[in-house]
Amino acid sequence: MPETSRPDRAPSRASATGRRRDPEASRAAILEAARAAFTERGYARATIRDIARRAGVTHGLVMLHFTSKERLFLAAVPGTRDLTDIVAGDHETLPERIAAGFVERMESNPSGDPFVALLRSAATNEAAAANLYTAMQAHSESTYREALTGDDMDVRIGMLAAQLIGVTFTRYIVKVGRLAEMSTDELRVHLSRVLRQILFA
Repeated sequence: MPETSRPDRAPSRASATGRRRDPEASRAAILEAARAAFTERGYARATIRDIARRAGVTHGLVMLHFTSKERLFLAAVPGTRDLTDIVAGDHETLPERIAAGFVERMESNPSGDPFVALLRSAATNEAAAANLYTAMQAHSESTYREALTGDDMDVRIGMLAAQLIGVTFTRYIVKVGRLAEMSTDELRVHLSRVLRQILFA
């Protein structure tokens, strides 16, 4: 049969070509596809090739934009990509802003959060969890450097991450104990106090 009898393929080729010619359109398409793939399949099972297929681009183009699956995940999901906005502002109220942002994010959509993805990956794929944690820490450290100073900043940022991971596990994964039972307002207040000790003590 001549190709004119299959018109459904032409728009797809044109669309993919258009995305390749427009870096911003390509990036937006990749992020949209990544959000869908990570939501449907989880972090560990989602693949770059599947995301590229959904976006109508090549595997190489995804890597050109994001360099790794971990960086793509962090760019696509809430959490670390919101950190820049959270850090911006008064230095003295940073712990309260971190706590508020974390609680709001987790209460609205815990399944897609980086901390949940990290913990679930650790149970099935230690290498994937290690790579994701390393990428998360690198992003957090570069962002927090705008607001924090001190020789032990990397230690404090690590302690902060450990605290949030612990709350994530207790309240949003196993869902037992006092942290799981308290109201969101209580959680925000207690978490703010602990983060202030970690960051400023």
